[in-house]
Amino acid sequence: MPEKPRVRFAPSPTGELHVGNARTALFNWLFARHYEGTFILRIEDTDRERTSKRFEDTIIDELKWLSIDWDEGPEKDGNFGPYHQFERLDIYRDYLQKLIEKGRVYPCYCTDEELEEERKKLIAMRRMPRYMGRCRTLSPTQRKEFEKKGRKPAYRFNVGKEIIEFKDLIRGNMRFDSETIGDFIIVRSNGIPAYNFAAVIDDYLMKVSHVIRGEDHLSNTALQLLIYRSLDVTPPLFAHHSLILGKDRSKLSKRHGSVTVREFREKGFLSEALLNYMSLLGSSFSGGKEVCPMDEVIRDFTLERAGKSGAIFDEHKLQWMNGIYMRKYDSEKLVGLLKPFIIKAGYEYESLDKAWLVQVVESLRDNMTSLADIGDHLDMYFDDRYELSYDARSFLADDSAMKVLSLVRDTLERSKGDLKGVYDDVINTVRGETGLKGRKLFMPIRAAVTGKLTGPELDKIFAILGRDSMLKRVDTAIQTIELRSET
Repeated sequence: MPEKPRVRFAPSPTGELHVGNARTALFNWLFARHYEGTFILRIEDTDRERTSKRFEDTIIDELKWLSIDWDEGPEKDGNFGPYHQFERLDIYRDYLQKLIEKGRVYPCYCTDEELEEERKKLIAMRRMPRYMGRCRTLSPTQRKEFEKKGRKPAYRFNVGKEIIEFKDLIRGNMRFDSETIGDFIIVRSNGIPAYNFAAVIDDYLMKVSHVIRGEDHLSNTALQLLIYRSLDVTPPLFAHHSLILGKDRSKLSKRHGSVTVREFREKGFLSEALLNYMSLLGSSFSGGKEVCPMDEVIRDFTLERAGKSGAIFDEHKLQWMNGIYMRKYDSEKLVGLLKPFIIKAGYEYESLDKAWLVQVVESLRDNMTSLADIGDHLDMYFDDRYELSYDARSFLADDSAMKVLSLVRDTLERSKGDLKGVYDDVINTVRGETGLKGRKLFMPIRAAVTGKLTGPELDKIFAILGRDSMLKRVDTAIQTIELRSET
Protein backbone atom coordinates (compact mmCIF):
# COMPACT_ATOMS: atom_id res chain seq x y z
CA MET A 1 0.00 0.00 0.00
CA PRO A 2 1.58 3.32 -1.07
CA GLU A 3 1.51 5.94 1.65
CA LYS A 4 -0.42 8.27 -0.64
CA PRO A 5 -2.52 6.22 -3.08
CA ARG A 6 -3.88 7.71 -6.27
CA VAL A 7 -7.33 6.58 -7.43
CA ARG A 8 -9.68 7.76 -10.12
CA PHE A 9 -13.30 7.91 -11.15
CA ALA A 10 -13.66 8.00 -14.91
CA PRO A 11 -17.27 8.44 -16.10
CA SER A 12 -18.34 8.59 -19.73
CA PRO A 13 -20.60 11.61 -20.34
CA THR A 14 -23.07 9.58 -22.39
CA GLY A 15 -25.83 9.61 -19.81
CA GLU A 16 -26.70 10.76 -16.33
CA LEU A 17 -24.90 9.61 -13.20
CA HIS A 18 -26.29 6.19 -12.23
CA VAL A 19 -26.28 5.36 -8.51
CA GLY A 20 -24.07 2.38 -9.31
CA ASN A 21 -21.43 4.66 -10.82
CA ALA A 22 -21.90 7.14 -7.98
CA ARG A 23 -21.17 4.31 -5.56
CA THR A 24 -17.94 3.54 -7.45
CA ALA A 25 -17.00 7.22 -7.20
CA LEU A 26 -17.81 7.13 -3.49
CA PHE A 27 -15.62 4.06 -2.84
CA ASN A 28 -12.68 5.67 -4.65
CA TRP A 29 -13.21 8.93 -2.78
CA LEU A 30 -13.47 7.17 0.59
CA PHE A 31 -10.30 5.19 -0.16
CA ALA A 32 -8.40 8.36 -1.08
CA ARG A 33 -9.63 10.27 1.95
CA HIS A 34 -8.99 7.35 4.34
CA TYR A 35 -5.36 7.05 3.26
CA GLU A 36 -4.90 10.80 2.61
CA GLY A 37 -4.31 10.08 -1.07
CA THR A 38 -5.42 11.72 -4.32
CA PHE A 39 -8.82 11.35 -5.97
CA ILE A 40 -8.81 12.04 -9.72
CA LEU A 41 -11.84 12.80 -11.90
CA ARG A 42 -11.19 11.84 -15.52
CA ILE A 43 -13.76 12.30 -18.28
CA GLU A 44 -13.77 9.44 -20.79
CA ASP A 45 -15.29 11.31 -23.72
CA THR A 46 -13.94 9.45 -26.74
CA ASP A 47 -17.40 8.20 -27.82
CA ARG A 48 -18.09 11.34 -29.81
CA GLU A 49 -21.49 10.23 -31.11
CA ARG A 50 -22.94 9.75 -27.63
CA THR A 51 -20.84 12.16 -25.59
CA SER A 52 -22.66 15.29 -24.45
CA LYS A 53 -21.42 18.40 -22.66
CA ARG A 54 -24.79 18.48 -20.93
CA PHE A 55 -24.20 15.02 -19.46
CA GLU A 56 -20.68 15.99 -18.37
CA ASP A 57 -22.01 19.09 -16.61
CA THR A 58 -24.73 17.00 -14.98
CA ILE A 59 -22.24 14.40 -13.71
CA ILE A 60 -20.00 17.11 -12.27
CA ASP A 61 -22.98 18.87 -10.67
CA GLU A 62 -24.24 15.64 -9.07
CA LEU A 63 -20.78 14.80 -7.69
CA LYS A 64 -20.61 18.27 -6.17
CA TRP A 65 -24.10 17.85 -4.73
CA LEU A 66 -22.94 14.59 -3.13
CA SER A 67 -19.88 16.45 -1.75
CA ILE A 68 -17.57 14.02 -3.57
CA ASP A 69 -14.75 16.46 -4.31
CA TRP A 70 -11.74 15.67 -6.49
CA ASP A 71 -8.11 16.74 -6.23
CA GLU A 72 -7.30 16.62 -9.95
CA GLY A 73 -9.57 16.84 -12.97
CA PRO A 74 -11.99 19.30 -14.58
CA GLU A 75 -11.89 22.67 -12.80
CA LYS A 76 -8.86 21.45 -10.78
CA ASP A 77 -5.71 21.29 -12.86
CA GLY A 78 -3.03 18.85 -11.78
CA ASN A 79 0.33 17.70 -13.08
CA PHE A 80 -1.07 14.79 -15.09
CA GLY A 81 -3.63 16.41 -17.40
CA PRO A 82 -5.41 16.92 -19.62
CA TYR A 83 -8.22 15.11 -17.84
CA HIS A 84 -10.49 14.71 -20.87
CA GLN A 85 -9.56 11.72 -23.00
CA PHE A 86 -10.42 13.44 -26.27
CA GLU A 87 -7.67 15.95 -25.51
CA ARG A 88 -5.16 13.11 -25.14
CA LEU A 89 -5.38 11.55 -28.64
CA ASP A 90 -1.76 12.38 -29.49
CA ILE A 91 -0.64 10.52 -26.37
CA TYR A 92 -2.57 7.41 -27.41
CA ARG A 93 -1.08 7.54 -30.92
CA ASP A 94 2.43 7.52 -29.46
CA TYR A 95 1.69 4.44 -27.38
CA LEU A 96 -0.04 2.73 -30.30
CA GLN A 97 3.14 3.18 -32.31
CA LYS A 98 5.17 1.63 -29.48
CA LEU A 99 2.95 -1.44 -29.50
CA ILE A 100 3.15 -1.70 -33.30
CA GLU A 101 6.95 -1.62 -33.10
CA LYS A 102 6.85 -4.35 -30.45
CA GLY A 103 4.73 -6.50 -32.75
CA ARG A 104 1.86 -6.63 -30.23
CA VAL A 105 -0.62 -4.81 -32.46
CA TYR A 106 -1.69 -5.28 -36.07
CA PRO A 107 -4.12 -3.54 -38.47
CA CYS A 108 -7.48 -5.21 -38.99
CA TYR A 109 -9.51 -4.49 -42.13
CA CYS A 110 -12.55 -6.61 -41.33
CA THR A 111 -15.93 -5.00 -41.91
CA ASP A 112 -18.77 -5.15 -39.42
CA GLU A 113 -20.58 -7.55 -41.75
CA GLU A 114 -17.60 -9.91 -41.89
CA LEU A 115 -17.21 -9.86 -38.14
CA GLU A 116 -20.91 -10.58 -37.64
CA GLU A 117 -20.73 -13.52 -40.04
CA GLU A 118 -17.76 -14.93 -38.13
CA ARG A 119 -19.63 -14.49 -34.84
CA LYS A 120 -22.68 -16.38 -36.14
CA LYS A 121 -20.54 -19.25 -37.38
CA LEU A 122 -18.84 -19.65 -34.02
CA ILE A 123 -22.22 -19.63 -32.23
CA ALA A 124 -23.54 -22.25 -34.65
CA MET A 125 -20.47 -24.38 -33.81
CA ARG A 126 -21.20 -23.84 -30.11
CA ARG A 127 -17.94 -22.01 -29.65
CA MET A 128 -17.39 -18.78 -27.75
CA PRO A 129 -17.70 -15.79 -30.13
CA ARG A 130 -14.33 -14.05 -30.49
CA TYR A 131 -12.10 -12.68 -33.20
CA MET A 132 -10.18 -15.55 -34.79
CA GLY A 133 -7.30 -13.48 -36.15
CA ARG A 134 -8.05 -13.42 -39.86
CA CYS A 135 -6.04 -10.19 -40.35
CA ARG A 136 -3.21 -11.18 -38.02
CA THR A 137 -1.02 -12.72 -40.74
CA LEU A 138 -1.81 -10.41 -43.65
CA SER A 139 1.19 -9.56 -45.79
CA PRO A 140 2.13 -5.93 -46.54
CA THR A 141 0.78 -6.43 -50.05
CA GLN A 142 -2.59 -7.67 -48.78
CA ARG A 143 -2.82 -4.72 -46.45
CA LYS A 144 -2.16 -2.30 -49.29
CA GLU A 145 -4.89 -3.98 -51.36
CA PHE A 146 -7.42 -3.42 -48.59
CA GLU A 147 -6.36 0.22 -48.24
CA LYS A 148 -6.70 0.74 -52.01
CA LYS A 149 -10.32 -0.38 -51.60
CA GLY A 150 -10.80 2.42 -49.06
CA ARG A 151 -10.80 0.26 -45.95
CA LYS A 152 -9.38 2.02 -42.94
CA PRO A 153 -7.89 -0.34 -40.40
CA ALA A 154 -8.67 -0.70 -36.76
CA TYR A 155 -5.80 -1.93 -34.61
CA ARG A 156 -6.05 -5.16 -32.68
CA PHE A 157 -3.95 -6.41 -29.82
CA ASN A 158 -2.27 -9.73 -30.58
CA VAL A 159 -3.24 -11.71 -27.52
CA GLY A 160 -1.29 -14.92 -27.93
CA LYS A 161 -1.51 -17.83 -25.51
CA GLU A 162 -1.00 -17.12 -21.84
CA ILE A 163 -2.70 -17.26 -18.48
CA ILE A 164 -3.65 -13.94 -16.89
CA GLU A 165 -3.60 -13.99 -13.12
CA PHE A 166 -3.92 -11.23 -10.56
CA LYS A 167 -4.95 -10.80 -6.96
CA ASP A 168 -8.07 -8.74 -6.56
CA LEU A 169 -8.12 -6.76 -3.33
CA ILE A 170 -11.78 -7.70 -2.74
CA ARG A 171 -12.22 -11.02 -4.56
CA GLY A 172 -8.87 -12.67 -4.07
CA ASN A 173 -7.03 -14.63 -6.77
CA MET A 174 -8.44 -14.26 -10.29
CA ARG A 175 -7.47 -16.28 -13.39
CA PHE A 176 -8.28 -15.86 -17.09
CA ASP A 177 -7.20 -17.94 -20.07
CA SER A 178 -6.25 -15.71 -23.02
CA GLU A 179 -7.55 -18.31 -25.50
CA THR A 180 -11.10 -17.36 -24.53
CA ILE A 181 -10.47 -13.68 -25.26
CA GLY A 182 -9.45 -13.29 -28.89
CA ASP A 183 -7.52 -10.39 -30.38
CA PHE A 184 -9.33 -7.23 -29.29
CA ILE A 185 -9.48 -3.76 -30.81
CA ILE A 186 -7.45 -1.06 -29.06
CA VAL A 187 -7.86 1.70 -31.66
CA ARG A 188 -10.90 1.97 -33.92
CA SER A 189 -10.75 2.67 -37.63
CA ASN A 190 -11.59 6.34 -36.99
CA GLY A 191 -8.44 6.71 -34.88
CA ILE A 192 -10.29 6.83 -31.56
CA PRO A 193 -8.86 4.56 -28.85
CA ALA A 194 -11.00 1.83 -27.34
CA TYR A 195 -11.77 1.96 -23.63
CA ASN A 196 -9.29 -0.68 -22.51
CA PHE A 197 -6.35 0.94 -24.31
CA ALA A 198 -7.07 4.54 -23.28
CA ALA A 199 -7.74 3.54 -19.67
CA VAL A 200 -4.40 1.72 -19.42
CA ILE A 201 -2.41 4.64 -20.86
CA ASP A 202 -4.20 7.17 -18.67
CA ASP A 203 -3.90 5.12 -15.49
CA TYR A 204 -0.20 4.57 -16.16
CA LEU A 205 0.62 8.21 -16.97
CA MET A 206 -1.56 9.56 -14.15
CA LYS A 207 0.25 7.21 -11.73
CA VAL A 208 -2.98 5.59 -10.56
CA SER A 209 -2.06 3.13 -7.81
CA HIS A 210 -5.45 1.43 -7.31
CA VAL A 211 -8.32 0.85 -9.73
CA ILE A 212 -11.55 0.39 -7.77
CA ARG A 213 -14.60 -0.40 -9.87
CA GLY A 214 -17.56 -2.75 -10.30
CA GLU A 215 -17.25 -6.49 -10.82
CA ASP A 216 -18.60 -6.09 -14.37
CA HIS A 217 -15.12 -4.80 -15.27
CA LEU A 218 -13.32 -8.03 -14.31
CA SER A 219 -12.99 -9.16 -17.92
CA ASN A 220 -11.69 -5.70 -18.87
CA THR A 221 -8.99 -6.07 -16.23
CA ALA A 222 -7.71 -9.20 -17.96
CA LEU A 223 -7.38 -7.31 -21.26
CA GLN A 224 -5.77 -4.33 -19.60
CA LEU A 225 -3.17 -6.48 -17.85
CA LEU A 226 -2.10 -7.82 -21.25
CA ILE A 227 -1.49 -4.25 -22.42
CA TYR A 228 0.42 -3.38 -19.26
CA ARG A 229 2.66 -6.41 -19.80
CA SER A 230 3.28 -5.52 -23.43
CA LEU A 231 4.42 -2.02 -22.36
CA ASP A 232 6.68 -3.49 -19.63
CA VAL A 233 5.12 -1.30 -16.94
CA THR A 234 3.78 -2.21 -13.50
CA PRO A 235 -0.05 -2.25 -13.39
CA PRO A 236 -2.05 -0.72 -10.54
CA LEU A 237 -3.72 -2.89 -7.94
CA PHE A 238 -7.31 -3.84 -8.75
CA ALA A 239 -10.41 -4.11 -6.58
CA HIS A 240 -13.80 -5.05 -8.02
CA HIS A 241 -16.76 -4.36 -5.75
CA SER A 242 -20.20 -5.90 -6.06
CA LEU A 243 -22.93 -4.37 -8.19
CA ILE A 244 -26.15 -2.76 -6.97
CA LEU A 245 -29.11 -5.07 -7.59
CA GLY A 246 -32.85 -4.66 -7.77
CA LYS A 247 -35.14 -6.64 -5.49
CA ASP A 248 -35.23 -9.42 -8.11
CA ARG A 249 -31.42 -9.65 -7.74
CA SER A 250 -30.78 -8.50 -11.31
CA LYS A 251 -28.57 -5.48 -12.01
CA LEU A 252 -30.33 -2.27 -10.97
CA SER A 253 -31.96 -0.69 -14.03
CA LYS A 254 -34.79 1.64 -14.99
CA ARG A 255 -37.33 -1.17 -14.72
CA HIS A 256 -36.69 -1.17 -10.97
CA GLY A 257 -37.58 2.52 -10.66
CA SER A 258 -35.29 5.48 -10.02
CA VAL A 259 -31.65 4.78 -10.86
CA THR A 260 -29.92 8.13 -11.37
CA VAL A 261 -28.65 10.55 -8.75
CA ARG A 262 -30.75 13.30 -10.34
CA GLU A 263 -33.93 11.26 -9.88
CA PHE A 264 -33.28 10.72 -6.19
CA ARG A 265 -32.35 14.38 -5.81
CA GLU A 266 -35.62 15.44 -7.46
CA LYS A 267 -37.54 13.05 -5.21
CA GLY A 268 -36.28 15.04 -2.25
CA PHE A 269 -33.51 12.87 -0.88
CA LEU A 270 -30.68 14.60 0.96
CA SER A 271 -27.17 14.11 -0.36
CA GLU A 272 -25.93 13.03 3.09
CA ALA A 273 -28.58 10.32 3.31
CA LEU A 274 -27.89 9.01 -0.20
CA LEU A 275 -24.14 8.96 0.50
CA ASN A 276 -24.66 7.18 3.81
CA TYR A 277 -26.96 4.63 2.19
CA MET A 278 -24.61 3.94 -0.74
CA SER A 279 -21.68 3.46 1.62
CA LEU A 280 -23.76 0.93 3.55
CA LEU A 281 -24.82 -1.12 0.51
CA GLY A 282 -23.10 -4.49 0.64
CA SER A 283 -21.14 -3.56 3.75
CA SER A 284 -21.56 -2.56 7.37
CA PHE A 285 -20.14 -0.10 9.86
CA SER A 286 -18.50 -1.02 13.12
CA GLY A 287 -20.95 -1.85 15.87
CA GLY A 288 -23.71 -2.48 13.34
CA LYS A 289 -24.42 1.24 12.94
CA GLU A 290 -26.46 2.25 9.92
CA VAL A 291 -26.70 6.03 10.22
CA CYS A 292 -23.13 7.26 10.21
CA PRO A 293 -21.62 10.70 9.42
CA MET A 294 -19.10 10.83 6.58
CA ASP A 295 -16.10 11.48 8.80
CA GLU A 296 -16.77 8.16 10.54
CA VAL A 297 -17.40 6.39 7.22
CA ILE A 298 -14.03 7.67 5.96
CA ARG A 299 -12.30 6.61 9.14
CA ASP A 300 -13.72 3.06 9.06
CA PHE A 301 -13.62 2.45 5.30
CA THR A 302 -11.79 -0.60 4.01
CA LEU A 303 -12.04 -2.41 0.69
CA GLU A 304 -12.76 -5.64 2.55
CA ARG A 305 -16.00 -4.10 3.80
CA ALA A 306 -17.09 -3.31 0.24
CA GLY A 307 -18.24 -6.92 -0.07
CA LYS A 308 -18.30 -9.54 -2.81
CA SER A 309 -22.05 -10.18 -2.91
CA GLY A 310 -24.49 -8.02 -4.81
CA ALA A 311 -26.16 -5.30 -2.75
CA ILE A 312 -29.95 -4.95 -3.07
CA PHE A 313 -31.15 -1.36 -3.37
CA ASP A 314 -34.09 -0.78 -1.05
CA GLU A 315 -35.64 2.64 -1.59
CA HIS A 316 -37.85 2.23 1.48
CA LYS A 317 -34.77 1.92 3.66
CA LEU A 318 -33.28 4.97 1.95
CA GLN A 319 -36.49 6.86 2.80
CA TRP A 320 -36.19 5.79 6.43
CA MET A 321 -32.60 6.99 6.54
CA ASN A 322 -33.49 10.21 4.75
CA GLY A 323 -36.16 10.94 7.35
CA ILE A 324 -33.59 10.58 10.12
CA TYR A 325 -31.27 13.06 8.41
CA MET A 326 -34.14 15.50 7.86
CA ARG A 327 -34.99 15.45 11.55
CA LYS A 328 -31.39 16.31 12.39
CA TYR A 329 -31.44 19.48 10.30
CA ASP A 330 -31.73 22.97 11.70
CA SER A 331 -35.28 24.11 10.87
CA GLU A 332 -34.25 27.27 9.04
CA LYS A 333 -31.75 25.39 6.88
CA LEU A 334 -34.37 22.73 6.19
CA VAL A 335 -36.79 25.42 5.02
CA GLY A 336 -34.13 26.56 2.52
CA LEU A 337 -33.76 23.02 1.18
CA LEU A 338 -37.55 22.73 0.91
CA LYS A 339 -37.89 25.90 -1.17
CA PRO A 340 -37.92 24.28 -4.66
CA PHE A 341 -40.37 21.62 -3.47
CA ILE A 342 -42.68 24.23 -1.94
CA ILE A 343 -42.64 26.15 -5.22
CA LYS A 344 -43.25 22.93 -7.18
CA ALA A 345 -46.30 22.29 -4.99
CA GLY A 346 -47.76 25.57 -6.26
CA TYR A 347 -46.96 28.03 -3.46
CA GLU A 348 -45.44 31.49 -3.81
CA TYR A 349 -42.48 30.88 -1.55
CA GLU A 350 -41.32 34.50 -1.34
CA SER A 351 -44.73 35.66 -0.14
CA LEU A 352 -44.78 33.23 2.80
CA ASP A 353 -43.87 34.49 6.26
CA LYS A 354 -40.55 32.78 6.99
CA ALA A 355 -40.99 32.60 10.78
CA TRP A 356 -44.41 30.99 10.24
CA LEU A 357 -42.94 28.62 7.64
CA VAL A 358 -40.22 27.52 10.06
CA GLN A 359 -42.93 26.74 12.60
CA VAL A 360 -44.85 24.73 9.98
CA VAL A 361 -41.76 22.75 8.97
CA GLU A 362 -40.94 22.02 12.61
CA SER A 363 -44.42 20.56 12.99
CA LEU A 364 -44.08 18.44 9.84
CA ARG A 365 -40.53 17.13 9.99
CA ASP A 366 -41.46 13.94 11.88
CA ASN A 367 -44.03 13.10 9.20
CA MET A 368 -41.74 13.44 6.18
CA THR A 369 -39.21 11.03 4.72
CA SER A 370 -38.24 13.24 1.79
CA LEU A 371 -38.21 16.93 0.94
CA ALA A 372 -40.83 16.28 -1.72
CA ASP A 373 -43.30 15.18 0.98
CA ILE A 374 -43.86 18.84 1.88
CA GLY A 375 -46.36 19.11 -0.96
CA ASP A 376 -48.56 16.42 0.62
CA HIS A 377 -48.72 18.16 4.00
CA LEU A 378 -48.53 21.91 3.46
CA ASP A 379 -52.08 22.29 2.17
CA MET A 380 -53.55 21.58 5.61
CA TYR A 381 -52.21 24.94 6.80
CA PHE A 382 -53.95 26.98 4.07
CA ASP A 383 -57.68 27.61 4.32
CA ASP A 384 -58.04 28.01 0.55
CA ARG A 385 -56.59 24.51 0.05
CA TYR A 386 -58.43 22.83 2.91
CA GLU A 387 -60.76 20.01 1.95
CA LEU A 388 -62.04 16.90 3.64
CA SER A 389 -60.45 13.78 2.22
CA TYR A 390 -62.50 10.69 1.49
CA ASP A 391 -60.99 8.94 4.53
CA ALA A 392 -61.76 11.93 6.76
CA ARG A 393 -65.37 12.04 5.57
CA SER A 394 -65.73 8.33 6.20
CA PHE A 395 -64.40 8.65 9.74
CA LEU A 396 -66.73 11.55 10.48
CA ALA A 397 -69.69 9.31 9.62
CA ASP A 398 -69.23 7.67 13.04
CA ASP A 399 -72.15 8.38 15.37
CA SER A 400 -69.98 10.04 18.01
CA ALA A 401 -68.27 12.45 15.56
CA MET A 402 -71.06 15.08 15.61
CA LYS A 403 -71.06 15.30 19.40
CA VAL A 404 -67.25 15.62 19.46
CA LEU A 405 -67.23 18.40 16.85
CA SER A 406 -70.07 20.29 18.55
CA LEU A 407 -68.10 20.31 21.78
CA VAL A 408 -64.93 21.36 19.90
CA ARG A 409 -66.80 24.27 18.32
CA ASP A 410 -68.33 25.46 21.57
CA THR A 411 -64.99 25.26 23.35
CA LEU A 412 -63.16 27.16 20.59
CA GLU A 413 -65.75 29.95 20.69
CA ARG A 414 -65.51 30.54 24.39
CA SER A 415 -61.80 29.83 24.88
CA LYS A 416 -59.39 32.63 25.54
CA GLY A 417 -55.64 32.74 26.09
CA ASP A 418 -52.77 31.18 24.15
CA LEU A 419 -53.48 28.53 21.59
CA LYS A 420 -51.71 25.76 23.51
CA GLY A 421 -54.14 26.43 26.31
CA VAL A 422 -56.98 26.26 23.80
CA TYR A 423 -55.83 22.81 22.67
CA ASP A 424 -55.72 21.52 26.25
CA ASP A 425 -59.13 23.07 26.92
CA VAL A 426 -60.67 21.40 23.84
CA ILE A 427 -59.28 17.94 24.61
CA ASN A 428 -60.19 18.07 28.31
CA THR A 429 -63.70 19.31 27.57
CA VAL A 430 -64.45 16.64 24.96
CA ARG A 431 -62.95 13.88 27.07
CA GLY A 432 -64.88 15.01 30.15
CA GLU A 433 -68.23 15.38 28.38
CA THR A 434 -68.07 12.19 26.28
CA GLY A 435 -65.74 9.85 28.16
CA LEU A 436 -64.06 9.10 24.81
CA LYS A 437 -60.36 8.42 24.48
CA GLY A 438 -57.81 7.31 21.88
CA ARG A 439 -58.93 7.33 18.24
CA LYS A 440 -62.55 8.04 19.12
CA LEU A 441 -61.43 11.23 20.83
CA PHE A 442 -58.63 12.53 18.64
CA MET A 443 -59.45 11.36 15.11
CA PRO A 444 -62.70 13.33 14.62
CA ILE A 445 -60.85 16.48 15.71
CA ARG A 446 -57.93 15.74 13.37
CA ALA A 447 -60.25 14.91 10.48
CA ALA A 448 -62.22 18.14 10.91
CA VAL A 449 -59.27 20.47 11.54
CA THR A 450 -56.86 19.13 8.88
CA GLY A 451 -59.11 17.26 6.46
CA LYS A 452 -56.82 14.22 6.85
CA LEU A 453 -56.42 11.27 9.20
CA THR A 454 -52.64 11.51 9.48
CA GLY A 455 -50.25 14.35 10.15
CA PRO A 456 -48.42 16.28 12.84
CA GLU A 457 -49.35 16.32 16.50
CA LEU A 458 -52.63 18.14 17.04
CA ASP A 459 -51.27 20.65 19.58
CA LYS A 460 -48.76 21.88 16.96
CA ILE A 461 -51.52 22.25 14.38
CA PHE A 462 -53.70 24.22 16.80
CA ALA A 463 -50.83 26.61 17.54
CA ILE A 464 -50.23 27.32 13.85
CA LEU A 465 -53.77 27.47 12.47
CA GLY A 466 -55.36 29.74 15.03
CA ARG A 467 -58.88 29.86 16.45
CA ASP A 468 -60.71 31.48 13.50
CA SER A 469 -59.33 29.05 10.94
CA MET A 470 -60.22 26.04 13.06
CA LEU A 471 -63.75 27.32 13.66
CA LYS A 472 -64.33 27.59 9.89
CA ARG A 473 -63.06 24.07 9.35
CA VAL A 474 -65.09 22.54 12.17
CA ASP A 475 -68.18 24.27 10.75
CA THR A 476 -67.42 22.75 7.33
CA ALA A 477 -67.08 19.30 8.86
CA ILE A 478 -70.36 19.69 10.82
CA GLN A 479 -72.19 20.80 7.67
CA THR A 480 -70.83 17.76 5.83
CA ILE A 481 -72.15 15.44 8.54
CA GLU A 482 -75.54 17.18 8.54
CA LEU A 483 -75.88 16.95 4.75
CA ARG A 484 -75.07 13.26 4.85
CA SER A 485 -77.70 12.75 7.58
CA GLU A 486 -80.32 14.49 5.45
CA THR A 487 -79.65 12.23 2.50
